[in-house]
Amino acid sequence: MSKYRLFWPAAALVALLLVNLWLSPSFFAIQIRDGHLYGTLIDILRFGAPLILVALGMTLVVATGGIDLSVGSVVAIGAAVACSQISTLTDQNAAGGVFGALGISLVLCLVLGLCNGFLVSVIGIQPIIATLILMVAGRGLAQLVTGGQIITVDSDPFRVLGGGYWFGLPAPILIALGMVAATALVVRRSALGLLVESVGGNPEASRLAGVRARGLLTLVYVFCGLCAGLAGLMISSNVSSADGNNAGLWIELDAILAVVIGGTLLSGGRFSLGGTVLGALLIQTLSTTVYTVGVPPESTLLVKALVVTVVCLVQSPAFRARLRRRKKPPAPAPADHEPKVEVPA
Repeated sequence: MSKYRLFWPAAALVALLLVNLWLSPSFFAIQIRDGHLYGTLIDILRFGAPLILVALGMTLVVATGGIDLSVGSVVAIGAAVACSQISTLTDQNAAGGVFGALGISLVLCLVLGLCNGFLVSVIGIQPIIATLILMVAGRGLAQLVTGGQIITVDSDPFRVLGGGYWFGLPAPILIALGMVAATALVVRRSALGLLVESVGGNPEASRLAGVRARGLLTLVYVFCGLCAGLAGLMISSNVSSADGNNAGLWIELDAILAVVIGGTLLSGGRFSLGGTVLGALLIQTLSTTVYTVGVPPESTLLVKALVVTVVCLVQSPAFRARLRRRKKPPAPAPADHEPKVEVPA
């Protein structure tokens, strides 16, 4: 079983769930109230939905051999623009005005992703540098939009996006599942996924084969910006406010960890959407476990880093091979089967 790529992340997730069950016997309990599902497992899925979205876009970017450090800032910008637009409405419950604000926010996030793609594919700047520019500038832009304040809104249509229920399930879960399913359908049922992997695996060979690498690179960064913007809307909708300083803070690191745990190579050329979803759920479950155990907030990041390090080491074939060599007992000395020859006196 250990030869399967998703075995170790799945085993770590099951182990974490069992630890939580041991700590809290009602951990797996799911209740139905007013036709809606409630429980800790539902909360893990709901609060993990924004991370799944951000990690989904990051997966395709990493598959091309790049990285996007600006997704946290794009999350903050998307939330800030949406809430600032809704706060100016005369009637914040007007569906037309709310949808217009969401559309403006998502279009701006698409433009930010397009800027990242232009810098990487056309200008030729290294992805980590190109996206680092927006990572720094974007956080300042989000605070400029909010005026350095936390913008609160009171809009029922907007609240549905992060805290509403559809068909008995939280809306963020259904949105994240829909995005994952649509992305998997597009990249696995067409040649797009293979082209993305070819650009990440060997860009020069792809160019000689006629693959338009520039267009593909720009497309994946635009998609990553869209996923980050949608995650920002979820986060701000759940709390009915936008905080340009803290919204989406460190989510880019969690997304990269989810991608790595899921088996996508950081060097590009191979990706796994199912593994990314599994990695995001593992990180969200780990966060829930840390709070359940009662770890002090100042030590939360350290505990997460230690657990993720252990998971990555166990997942590494080279590390497991080294452990097996150390546990292997020493070979017995060869037996001497030759009869002794007696020398006559």
